[in-house]
Amino acid sequence: MRRLLVIPLMVGFACVLAGAYGIVHNQISFTIGPDYFYALKFPQFRIPDLLQSRVGAAYVGWQASWWMGLVIGIPIAVMSLGIPSSAQTRRVFLRAAMLVVAITFALGLVSLAFDPPMDHIPVPTAAKDPIGYGRAAMLHDTSYLGGMIGLVIGLIYTGAKVRAARRNALKPQSEGR
Repeated sequence: MRRLLVIPLMVGFACVLAGAYGIVHNQISFTIGPDYFYALKFPQFRIPDLLQSRVGAAYVGWQASWWMGLVIGIPIAVMSLGIPSSAQTRRVFLRAAMLVVAITFALGLVSLAFDPPMDHIPVPTAAKDPIGYGRAAMLHDTSYLGGMIGLVIGLIYTGAKVRAARRNALKPQSEGR
């Protein structure tokens, strides 16, 4: 029962990690396509004129991504509780969370190697640099997709660690019989 109390801590950590990812991600996006923020995100998040800069982009990044920590953190945290050792549970959760972030970041960077599909990206008329806008939009969409792919891989990793830990926990008992 006490082990269940660690779930909110792990999920809280995942939310902070996801929010921090959003802040860093939006600094990259703002560099690539500031019009994405000026024409879409700043109005969408009601960012005051005074903060319509990298500071506002960081705020938008936090607001747009912290909740992904819930989506990704809850299933991985619950699955990791299948590991008998509390210390190993925390270690596996931390590694799985970092794996998700690394996959999300890597897929986002890979998306920048391609031209944005401008026929499928609705560019507001206020955007002065449609290609920069398109690149930033593609990076954002790829990051959400990367988060979902990362979640699947994180769950596979966690499941493998749970199975291995359970097998190792049973070995001494069966060897003594």
